[in-house]
Amino acid sequence: MNKSTQTSKLIILDRDGVINLDSDDYIKSPDEWVAIESSLRAIGRLNDAGFRVGVATNQSGIARGYFDHVTLAMMHKKMSLALSQVGAHVDAIEYCPDHPEQAGPDRKPNPGMAHKLLQQFNADPSQTWFVGDSQSDIQCAVNAGCKPVLVLTGKGQRTQAKGKLPKDLPIFENLSAFVDALLDQKNSLS
Repeated sequence: MNKSTQTSKLIILDRDGVINLDSDDYIKSPDEWVAIESSLRAIGRLNDAGFRVGVATNQSGIARGYFDHVTLAMMHKKMSLALSQVGAHVDAIEYCPDHPEQAGPDRKPNPGMAHKLLQQFNADPSQTWFVGDSQSDIQCAVNAGCKPVLVLTGKGQRTQAKGKLPKDLPIFENLSAFVDALLDQKNSLS
């Protein structure tokens, strides 16, 4: 099988609330970007297991004027450095700067960012987990044909409390617990 037809094992992650601590006031600077340490190590375990890891993150703080594209790039550089310190990496980052009131096809729950990651890695959506902490993450996964997972970090507990989630939605305490289940060959997730 040549590379152009070979499919990749892909995991798509939301950023704020999954990889790093979230804030209702937005993460506006590298100083405000604070990693969830167990998530960094979990991404490393995904890397070691042969998964590609993509990030799909709404960043309406740009449209709202809270920060700019350069500041976002500095936050992502900080994330990459934090990941590298535990021997981990993400393979691609897609972000959408759109304001919710002027949302284009990339703003979650629309599937544009997920579609870009699936295409980039030639991944099968039906075999791709999309891990998030919000209703828009879960809906984006469904809209893209991916398998949604809710984590209770970030806005996850509020999302769970609101209900309106797909029946049989896998819910985990955090990204690390999801990765444990995924990599456990006895678990139905694998």
